Amino acid sequence: MHQFILGAGLPCALLAAALGLSPDVAAASAAKAAASATCPSARAATQEVFIAADCDSCWSAPPADSSQAFGGWRFDWIMPGAADAPLAGAALREAGDRLQRLAQTAPPANAQRQHRQKSAAGPGPITLDVAAGLPMNGYYALQLSVGSRPGQALPAGSSAWLALVEMVPAGRDGTPVARALVRSVAGPLSLQALRPGKALDHLAAMRWPEGAQIDRLQARGWVEAPDGRLLAVVAERCRP
Repeated sequence: MHQFILGAGLPCALLAAALGLSPDVAAASAAKAAASATCPSARAATQEVFIAADCDSCWSAPPADSSQAFGGWRFDWIMPGAADAPLAGAALREAGDRLQRLAQTAPPANAQRQHRQKSAAGPGPITLDVAAGLPMNGYYALQLSVGSRPGQALPAGSSAWLALVEMVPAGRDGTPVARALVRSVAGPLSLQALRPGKALDHLAAMRWPEGAQIDRLQARGWVEAPDGRLLAVVAERCRP
């Protein structure tokens, strides 16, 4: 079993508190900033990889299209499986939920599935920003700000999401390619109160997973249409 995936975090309740900062974890903050120095644009193409927890080789073998450069957002999801599966420690129930929203069946054992979404044209109806406090007592405080442009509306039933993603470099922890491993998820967060020309803030506390390297964790937020399409994605401490 890979040592880096000994445990997976769980989403926590929303907090009515400010983002926490502590000088005791300043080093972790600097490392996180380095891990999230660059980002695609909010409406760049996305690639999501769903790996069955039983498929150790899916993690350790390069994908068939690894030679093709991809400049968009990447999400790597581990699907739940048997408790003793090689990747069970990083599996998330939310991975299966995410795949269902994409109207796809879950990948069988010893398999993986990829979903790609092209870049969206135009500026889009929303603006996004995400911020994270420093790690305190096993938690991060995350804030997602969703803004609606005047005269433009989101698809009815759209929702907001927050996640902690571990940025695993290529050649580390058994993977030959760089991965954005989804470690903890909070959502759906309602956008019903969002009004044109206004902004809506969501605040959540999220535990970092046992076994994850804190200096590689990146806070991400996105807005999702009811059919699973990602309308916009944003990450902390970086700009397009």
